[in-house]
Amino acid sequence: MAEIRIFEGESIESALRRFKRKVQQEDILKEAKKHAFYLKPGAKKRVKKAVAKQRRIKKARRQRPEMDSKTRTPTT
Repeated sequence: MAEIRIFEGESIESALRRFKRKVQQEDILKEAKKHAFYLKPGAKKRVKKAVAKQRRIKKARRQRPEMDSKTRTPTT
């Protein structure tokens, strides 16, 4: 659970900023969204597989050299 202490003379805005940062670092919102609804084990496996596939495609796209649009050869 994210918890912060408000210091003497500290504004609410700065305390709220610190709280939001702490919540983000602890992945509390991510966990809440994950548990917002039930997924059957098979559906959970399919989602996990799809995310892994997207990650592989994105990684391959980043590692692929730039291609010249007219000649379809790698640019140097």
